[in-house]
Amino acid sequence: MSRRPALALVLGDQLTPDLSALRAADRERDRVVMAEVASEATYVAHHPKKIALIFAAMRKFAARLREAGWQVDYTTLDDPENAGSIPGELLRRAEETGARQVIATRPGEWRLIAALEDLPLEVTLHEDDRFIASHATFDRWAKGRKSLRMEHFYREMRRATGLLMEGDAPAGGQWNYDHDNRKPPRDDLFLPEPLRFEPDETVAGALDLVEARFPDNFGALRPFAFATDPEQAEAALAHFLKEALPRFGDYQDAMLAGRRFLYHAVISAYLNIGLLDPLEVCRRAEAEWTAGRAPLNAVEGFVRQILGWREYVRGIYFREGPGYAARNDLGHKRDLPPLYWGAGTRMACLAEAVGQTREEAYAHHIQRLMVTGNFALLAGVDPAQVHEWYLAVYIDAFEWVEAPNTVGMSQFADGGLVASKPYVSSGAYIDRMSDYCGGCSYDVKTRVGEGACPFNLLYWRFLDRHRARFEGNPRMGAMYRTWERMDAGRRRAILEQADAFLARMEADETV
Repeated sequence: MSRRPALALVLGDQLTPDLSALRAADRERDRVVMAEVASEATYVAHHPKKIALIFAAMRKFAARLREAGWQVDYTTLDDPENAGSIPGELLRRAEETGARQVIATRPGEWRLIAALEDLPLEVTLHEDDRFIASHATFDRWAKGRKSLRMEHFYREMRRATGLLMEGDAPAGGQWNYDHDNRKPPRDDLFLPEPLRFEPDETVAGALDLVEARFPDNFGALRPFAFATDPEQAEAALAHFLKEALPRFGDYQDAMLAGRRFLYHAVISAYLNIGLLDPLEVCRRAEAEWTAGRAPLNAVEGFVRQILGWREYVRGIYFREGPGYAARNDLGHKRDLPPLYWGAGTRMACLAEAVGQTREEAYAHHIQRLMVTGNFALLAGVDPAQVHEWYLAVYIDAFEWVEAPNTVGMSQFADGGLVASKPYVSSGAYIDRMSDYCGGCSYDVKTRVGEGACPFNLLYWRFLDRHRARFEGNPRMGAMYRTWERMDAGRRRAILEQADAFLARMEADETV
């Protein structure tokens, strides 16, 4: 006897034709369920561009499934029958069809996994195998290790995939080329721009809906130029490989005011919702080096972000469990200041990074780590609030990838599981890697006194506050020795001015 029809769930970040849930379903009998629901659109105040991207891409994917012969039950956000949540929609469709079984690919967030497992239906969660490393692969690598450093995992992934390998050795004789990839910025008039796409009818409909339903969310909805289907995403990748990859390595850490993309690919959102395949993207980049069109330092740096960091943080997120995002190992409790939501600030670097985020739903990894993340860590902001902000404002942010990068790498709130030391710096790093400081109200060269850069003041305050924790860290000892060599009066003045700065910030003064 054949089984009843089942419901095959496809989420907004699972827009891949060979999704494990679809492979496990029967095209002739089962029904695909897709839904734009309020619970997913509002659990944080997502950037309007992020909501629009996902809704538009979902609508296009549903249309393709129908063309391929699937029965698709699709619910738009403004449907009067919309149940408001993924579990609610599954229950509604189960009642309509008589289905008692749900086939799903395991979501990328613990809260949604728990919601599916709590359903009064038979739910089968299949592994999300669109990644290069399975959970079992990561856990085998991690088992028994005293530390789980990305670099060691990355090397294992290089060996397993053969990417950028020459036999058993890394291409060029080195595993990474970080020392070549830290050039300061150049204001080049011929900097490439990511490929942009005019909204078609489907995208326009999604934009109108988001504009009507989320008028107060932080971020500019229009202009909207992101790819929303696999062909556009492929075109964006091809454009990056030809126009920007050759210089990506050199300037991947650089920042320029008004130059928001430099040589970055801006394809992370397409990877994260399923429009591009990560292993294929890596192989395409490798082919550029093989063909002599891109240097090894550029290709290796790009591949490491996908094969290394992207796979690694997913492994950490699922290995550490649902409580990971709530960790606060340093005990930071200060509220996230209004400047992160666009309030005025005299700090040029933060104004630039936050302004860009508001307009584009995008900032590259150094802007996130060494500007917005660095300031939050130095200021002692509650990492849960920092985590929620990053999850809300970036178009590529889903908890499996965002939480380890924020809680672990950026805020050191996991106690050093991801990072071997806190990623903190004074204003000197930002000055070296950007042109932001030239137009700032503060003086990056001034460490104490009138006009001193807040990053300078807060850097030493952070080191002093957490001295017992970090003084013995081999990578931080030199800075503590520098602090000790300062005159006691100078140290006291720095700490007093840092505290005064934080007091003004907490009083909602413009800082």
